[in-house]
Amino acid sequence: MRVIGLMSGTSYDAIDAAAAELDLVGDGLVLKPLGMVSEPYDGELRESLAAALPPGTTTLGEVCRLDTLIGQAFAAAAVRADRELCEGRAQLVASHGQTVYHWVAEQEVHGTLQLGQPAWIAEATGLPVVADFRPRDIAAGGQGAPLVSLFDLLWLRSRPGRPVALNVGGIASLTAPDGTAFDTGPGCALIDAAARGLSGGALAYDTDGALAGRGRVHGPLLDRLLEEPYYALPAPKTTGKELFHLGHLRDALAGFGTLPAEDVVATLTMLTARTVADAVRSVGATEVVASGGGTRNPVLMGMLGDLLPGVAVRTSDELGLPSGAKEAYAFAVLGFLTLHGLPGTEPASTGARRPSVLGSVTPGRDGLRLPPPADRSPTRLLLD
Repeated sequence: MRVIGLMSGTSYDAIDAAAAELDLVGDGLVLKPLGMVSEPYDGELRESLAAALPPGTTTLGEVCRLDTLIGQAFAAAAVRADRELCEGRAQLVASHGQTVYHWVAEQEVHGTLQLGQPAWIAEATGLPVVADFRPRDIAAGGQGAPLVSLFDLLWLRSRPGRPVALNVGGIASLTAPDGTAFDTGPGCALIDAAARGLSGGALAYDTDGALAGRGRVHGPLLDRLLEEPYYALPAPKTTGKELFHLGHLRDALAGFGTLPAEDVVATLTMLTARTVADAVRSVGATEVVASGGGTRNPVLMGMLGDLLPGVAVRTSDELGLPSGAKEAYAFAVLGFLTLHGLPGTEPASTGARRPSVLGSVTPGRDGLRLPPPADRSPTRLLLD
């Protein structure tokens, strides 16, 4: 089955659309990558989205408008992916949508909200769409994240030693071989917030780690940032920009006077590297397979390597899966599992009471025609 996975992460800079040929063969799920296209958000839409996210305030009218506009943007990305990657022969779209809020209180997740109305995708492509993946896991007592953990477990199961999968987007998350999975803290969220805030909006992020590379880590600021209670919480745990935003950084900077922008960004880059490295050590990893936009920051990756002597740190590209497309491929897999009646979660990763078949299905132009339910879940993921 040809499936298009759609993903926009917590950096909300673009919509990634990855296409894959997926087949159940024995106890394995075979994935043949067909490529990825990326559609940057329209500047006005991105600004509207940024203004609506915490700690900003919004209205129900604006939420409705964003749900429609994001849905239309996802639809355009799906149409392009079907045309350019699938020769117009895609059979399913799996859309993560755009996370705008993850409701966490007292280490318990009560709800989550992803915008990007799937009806627009189904109407534009004519294909069935699986969307709204996270709420079912939350209803089953889970964190609703990190949902890529099942993909990671299936994919890395056959590797020697104790490999962990690391995704560094706006938030960084880790999956260990025993199923332990959690958000380690900020990936690029605070780095991006600092780049924008300290440049007056001229920079969206620290391109190639240029600012961090010119700066020096400010020890007292790093120590204050590391006092955030989230880091000491046990897994499973999840977080987001509800916590790690520009206001969080401003609170930490209070009393330090005016620090050079380069030093602030260098310190935040070390914060990400340090919290990730602490998490990697806590699960006894012998190898880190990293993906996500943060892998394009050589300063961050260099700091992480320095903090993990004796642990191999590589990107998923080296194992045949483009690091910038892994999450989109992961949601293609989750959509495929849903359509075949198979669970898309690992309870050890999310803390749920049981595995769940995820998401809601929006029928395509020809109605809803489900394949026969699969008789067993795959135990490994193989790249073709």
